[in-house]
Amino acid sequence: MANEIQIINPIECSGWDELVLSTPEYSIFHSSSWARILCDSYHYTPHYFTVFNQKEIIFSLPFMEIKSYITGNRGVSLPFSDYCDPIIRQEENLSGILEEVTKYAKDAGWKYFEIRLTHDQLKETIIYKIYFRHILQLAPNLDTIWESLRDSTRRNINKAISSGVTIKISNSFEDLMEYYRLHCITRKYHGLPPQPLKFFISIYQHLIVCRMGIIILAKHKNKSVAGNIYFHVGKKAYFKYGASDRKYQQYRASNLVMWEAIQHYHSNSYASLCFGRTDIEDSGLLQYKNGWGTESSIIRYHKYDTLQGHFLNSKSTNKHTMSKVCKCLPLGVLHLIGSLCYRHIG
Repeated sequence: MANEIQIINPIECSGWDELVLSTPEYSIFHSSSWARILCDSYHYTPHYFTVFNQKEIIFSLPFMEIKSYITGNRGVSLPFSDYCDPIIRQEENLSGILEEVTKYAKDAGWKYFEIRLTHDQLKETIIYKIYFRHILQLAPNLDTIWESLRDSTRRNINKAISSGVTIKISNSFEDLMEYYRLHCITRKYHGLPPQPLKFFISIYQHLIVCRMGIIILAKHKNKSVAGNIYFHVGKKAYFKYGASDRKYQQYRASNLVMWEAIQHYHSNSYASLCFGRTDIEDSGLLQYKNGWGTESSIIRYHKYDTLQGHFLNSKSTNKHTMSKVCKCLPLGVLHLIGSLCYRHIG
């Protein structure tokens, strides 16, 4: 590589977001705002392996360094991010770049490093885990998008409307707290600790207040029963977090929330709405996302063990047992677990 690789912190790099937006690979996860959220919430350290050519990015592979006495020190590209493709403006060999990353990782004492790709840029490399990504193209007119929805999806939207569900698009802190209440209910139902409140407050401060995110709540008789958080940058929108109170599931409020988001981003001339990653074994969520006329593709997670010197295969974990335990715990205990553990997970 003719130009030198620099390890930068995007929060401190003047003009970083404008440079990223000029590349076709840009996403919300490349932004300095997302980096700041991860650093403020979990005390991670940015290590963005980047090559500049005058005033443009030639290459960038973002990592956050996670220092953990529980799960080990490592680099992840990027934690709590569905994917984060490298920015490649010229014909660079990703495998060659990873040689430099590997050298750095060994010197820094990383147990491993992990990258999350939507393109098959490491064709000969072992894949650690596979997810699906679903994207809805917003270029067609709204009637065409409506017709592309599965019949059951349209019925659920109409059910919510006829049941008196109302929608609120918001950027208020009060509505963030309403969403977080639903988030905690949903996490407990699925046997998971809620993400710490400070994480969502940081999202509010660095994305929602800065007009890079919105909260959409569904109400029934003035009570919030479902809600989603969306991010947006450039012409791309992202469904990142969703929650609902299952006591009101019969109203199908979550479907109306998503349809409102589609209408909102369509009317504001966004090109696409990403529905995020989905575990390939989560048939229910896959069915839900496929019902919106989305296009699916593969997200590939690669994990390189710096001690053994090779990429790793996935190991099975006993998630069902952990989930059963968490479902039985009081919400206060789950809050404590989440506040203590999530920074070690990444």
